Amino acid sequence: MTAEISEKAFPLAEDRLAQNILDLVQEASNAKAVKKGANEATKALNRGVADLIVLAGDTNPIEILLHLPLLCEDKNVPYVFVPSKTALGRAAQVSRNVVALAVLQDDKSNFSSKVQAIKLEIERLL
Repeated sequence: MTAEISEKAFPLAEDRLAQNILDLVQEASNAKAVKKGANEATKALNRGVADLIVLAGDTNPIEILLHLPLLCEDKNVPYVFVPSKTALGRAAQVSRNVVALAVLQDDKSNFSSKVQAIKLEIERLL
């Protein structure tokens, strides 16, 4: 059962970049530096603590997420779509699907350099 990836999901990370993003999400989840869900991601953006927003491209309906890219552009926070909400949930270490999550700013973490590298990759997609 493969879900359709919406054509509105832009920028969509391809295989290698998507795997790197999921690895980063797993590291950040281990460090308790993620907020899971569209509402939590919105709150993190509004509070100014989000460093990166990861969205699932196979969310149905995709419209429940489409306020986040607009908010990200207002707050100058990079965002990217990954193909699978199931894989995003597994990377975030929950048993449910995750349609959106925010990686939080954490300067003293050991994954902050990985966040910067992924931000550069996302800018190349645009």
